[in-house]
Formats: sequence, structure tokens, C-alpha cells
Amino acid sequence: MGNPKHTEVSVARQSPQRPDADEPELDDTTGAAEPDEIEETDRPAGPVDRALWDELRIDPVEIALPAGTGFTLRAYRPANTLTPTDVTERDLDDPFLARRQVIEEEQDDETVVILDEEVAAEFADSDEDESTRRRAAGTDTDDTEDEADEDEAGDEEVPVFLSNQGKLLLFKTPESLVSFIRSGAPNDLSQLDSWNELSDRVEPADIVPLDEDTYELDLVVENLRGGHDSWDSTLLIEAGEVARDLSYALRLPAVLDMLSAGSSLDDLDEALRATANGGIGAFMGRRRLKKIGAQTASLGWRTIVGKISAVVDWRD
Repeated sequence: MGNPKHTEVSVARQSPQRPDADEPELDDTTGAAEPDEIEETDRPAGPVDRALWDELRIDPVEIALPAGTGFTLRAYRPANTLTPTDVTERDLDDPFLARRQVIEEEQDDETVVILDEEVAAEFADSDEDESTRRRAAGTDTDDTEDEADEDEAGDEEVPVFLSNQGKLLLFKTPESLVSFIRSGAPNDLSQLDSWNELSDRVEPADIVPLDEDTYELDLVVENLRGGHDSWDSTLLIEAGEVARDLSYALRLPAVLDMLSAGSSLDDLDEALRATANGGIGAFMGRRRLKKIGAQTASLGWRTIVGKISAVVDWRD
């Protein structure tokens, strides 16, 4: 798995509107409502200094899920420089997963009965001959190509989030996120060489994600249920990007499979990108979208959002 942000086609982004994002009401006598009558947003009105994030190559991210909206951090680094999150404890907490692992281990165990020493020796010689033949069949060229592929994969940048033991840490306020960063608590981003500097310099006012780092997974299923004509390309494309990042970083193979190349949800993503890019591709993209069932897409995304929500550790 690579870095979807870096490999997928970029599209012009719009800020998807939440259902409750209404225009300011007009006063009957004075026109527009006074400034103090308009509900204020959590984001600062002025430009945000991005120097800290650009220098340390870490970004604040905002993710909305059915249970609420939270802030976290994400970075991209070469795969060979990262230690993947340890999901052992998380998986042990899942009784269904733990039971499946036990069954698989029992099936993998083989009972070997030695009937005769000569027969045993004959099997050993046969295995050794087979190994020799396989080694002889390989070539130096194949070995070189394999090594090159491994080096290339190791150099590829992959996502890593503010997570711990396979759980995504989401914070409801910038203050709580900064407090955690400064606490020295264990997390998967602490392995980055820029983490200590971030701990020293970050302030709550810095936790302002860019529009492209703001994801509304809570709106995806409802949007898909509305039918093809109401599908929001920007909303759905962004959801696919962050879902791929999260499933890779948090080690969720089921989600990765659902979004893998050739899957129905990947077909949906490609068709949406084609329509967003315009031109003749947009026409073809719209035709492809008509062939994708709204019910199938919404059910698939409901599963994805549910699996991601299940591995979120909410922090106040």
C-alpha cells in the first residue's frame, strides 16, 4: 500500500457543507445581523502560520465521525524508517478476532508421524533435493529485481497517525491535543525525529487543519443514500483518501481490501475523480457512476466507517 495522497489524482477541492451550516439570518429592520449575533466558529479568522507544520512535516487533521469530531496528527515518511503500530493488544480485546486466530493456529499445526527411520530419511532427502532445485531455478537477475522492488517499496512514503497500539487518538479540542503532545505519553508519532521539537513549540492556536486535511466521514453514508444525482464528489474522494491512510496506518486489512484496486468502492472513487476533472473523462465518469448501485456503495461505506470508528480512542 502506498501513500494515496501522493499517488491518486488530485482534484479541485470544495468545502462540503454540513447540514447545519446555514447562512446568517437577516434582521427585519437593520438587514444583516450584527457581528455579535452571528455564531462564531472554532477556527481563527486570520491566516494561520504554517511554518511549524511545514518545517516538521507533520500536519493537524480533523476527522468527523458519527460519534463526533476530533483533532489528530498525521505525517508521511518512508516505510523503511517507521515501526508499524502494535495491534496485538487491540486484537486481543476483540473476542471474535481472537477466536479466529486460535482456529487458524490449530489448522496450521500439523502432526507428523514417523513410521520408519528409512522412510523419514527418504522424505528428508526429497525435501533437500527440492530445495536445491528451487535455488538452482532462480537467477541472479530475479534476485536483483526482488531487491530493487524491496528498496523501492521501503523508500515509498506511507502515512502514520497519532495513534497507540492500533488505536487512533482523537481529541475534541486543540487544547487537549496539545496537552497530550507535551505529556510524553507513548504514541506512534514519537518515533519521528521532529517529534520532540513539536512538543516544545506547538500551541493550541496552531491546531488549525487545512481544508484538505479536514474529513467528514459522518456525512458519507447519508450522501450515498441520496442517489447518484446528489453524490458529492469532493466529500467522497476525500473520505476515500483518509480511509486508505487510516487503514494502512492502523493495520485494518479488511478496510484496505474494500478499497483496493478493482473493488466496487475503488471503481466509485475513480468515476468520481473522472467527473471532477472535467472534459471527456467527466462524461465517461458519469456513465460509470450510473452503473454503481447506491445501496451497495452506502452499505460498503457504512462498514468502513464502522470499522474505523471501532479503533478510535476518544480523548477530551
